[in-house]
Amino acid sequence: MKMNKLGSSDIEVSHFCLGSMTWGTQNTAEEGHAQIDRALDAGINFIDTAEMYPVNPISAETIGRTEEIIGQWFARDKRRDEVVLASKHSGEGMQHARDGAPISSDTIPGAIEGSLKRLQTDYIDLYQFHWPNRGSYMFRKNWTFDPSGQNRAETIAHMEDALGALQREVERGTIRAFGLSNESAWGLTQWAAVAERSGGPRPISVQNEYSLMCRLADTDVSETCVNEQIDMLSFSPLAAGLLTGKYQGGEVPAGSRLSLNEDLGGRVTPRAFEAVAAYLDVAQKHGLDPVQMALAWCATRPFMGSVIFGATSLEQLDVALGGSDLTLSDEVMADLDAAHKSHPMPY
Repeated sequence: MKMNKLGSSDIEVSHFCLGSMTWGTQNTAEEGHAQIDRALDAGINFIDTAEMYPVNPISAETIGRTEEIIGQWFARDKRRDEVVLASKHSGEGMQHARDGAPISSDTIPGAIEGSLKRLQTDYIDLYQFHWPNRGSYMFRKNWTFDPSGQNRAETIAHMEDALGALQREVERGTIRAFGLSNESAWGLTQWAAVAERSGGPRPISVQNEYSLMCRLADTDVSETCVNEQIDMLSFSPLAAGLLTGKYQGGEVPAGSRLSLNEDLGGRVTPRAFEAVAAYLDVAQKHGLDPVQMALAWCATRPFMGSVIFGATSLEQLDVALGGSDLTLSDEVMADLDAAHKSHPMPY
């Protein structure tokens, strides 16, 4: 398994990262533990979670359950030192966490303490803000995004306030590093600049949606990541399962994400299925598994730190793991580029 150092830090992570957002709804605790065991045996050392997980659905009754499942595994197996653990502070508007309060120096200490208790650990390797207080163009909001209501002075003041609180947590030893999620190029540069001025922890990663079908990061964000040493952690690298091909022809497998979320968060469009067909053709032409091809492609990107994938069965997990050592030929890459040019941003 290839290993990468995240950003300018000394934290070394596997280039594939095990996602956990279904543990506690679609998956039992025992199934989550089996996935961790299998992933670590395959060379993965990186697990991503969040205080608001699990999803499908998100509810007041289940919030925090995924962290609890991971904590049970730590308590059982005593292998905390083998894992680089990432978690997230929910952003403004998450009503099940602090009544939707925005991220601030008032919320950060309590959020971290809550996560540490559920995770049964005394530190989190990478602590991320799940989405910005000022909002984000992720989750299909890019089609109508309007930042004109933002207040720059308030945003910068918030960054200074939050970084001060994070630095205190670094000094306490509760977190090792800081990362962002669902963030823009402008936001990344401002967080980095404020950290340099204030002495707070500089962001080492950004977790944004990225896949063959969602390539918003290819221009400004990629340039920012490279120049600011902020590595991408891609989520939904299989486009919420679309790139597996299992939803083609109107199929909705029982227990699948599409069976629980009828539009996959706005990803289900006629153009999306046309794009999937093009990528499936590339995989078939070259004798590749489409899941492994899609994950391996993400890992080739020059700004990629790790590719976060999830599974709801060990069989799915094994297929995904098979992509960790896959090298795509120049011919495959050229065909994928051609498919992208024919089917850009289909959702």
